[in-house]
Amino acid sequence: MTSEPKAPSAPTAPLPPVGLLPKLIFGSRWLQLPLYVGLIVAQAVYVLLFLKELWHLVLHSFDASEQQIMLVVLGLIDVVMISNLLIMVIVGGYETFVSRLNLSGHPDEPEWLGHVNASVLKIKLAMAIIGISSISLLRTFIEAGNLGTTRSNFTETGVMWQVLIHLTFIISAIGIAWVDRLSESGHREKAAHD
Repeated sequence: MTSEPKAPSAPTAPLPPVGLLPKLIFGSRWLQLPLYVGLIVAQAVYVLLFLKELWHLVLHSFDASEQQIMLVVLGLIDVVMISNLLIMVIVGGYETFVSRLNLSGHPDEPEWLGHVNASVLKIKLAMAIIGISSISLLRTFIEAGNLGTTRSNFTETGVMWQVLIHLTFIISAIGIAWVDRLSESGHREKAAHD
């Protein structure tokens, strides 16, 4: 088999020189790198927490009630959802605000990474926070059956506040999505007029 000769590429215009201040400002994005490395360390802590809780579940599953097992499993799900949130922030934030990861074509490239931007990242984070809050609220409702007993860690007022905070997360996410949609339609209208 013979390979086709490659056509010569068109010469590219030289880039205009960039001043020192713009270089410094643009380079300052690398100051976020230690923040993302710190989040990777936090991710490792969550993995250890998950393994510890899983070990306790396995060891105590025979002397625990179904409700206790369900609460531990919900705790494990909560850890996984927080871990997913960390991954979205680490990968999406680094890709959006620091530097490209150049994963195009990699078999493990996350599907959502190809179209992530600050706006998409905000909505994904809001949805992840709602999911985490939902799991926490479900745990509270299950444990709230113990209200009035000495084993309960919840008061009616505490449960009410947790519901209100959860609703605030939902309303905030709807607001973020609505503003994003308005902004997106404004960009489309502007592009149509140009």
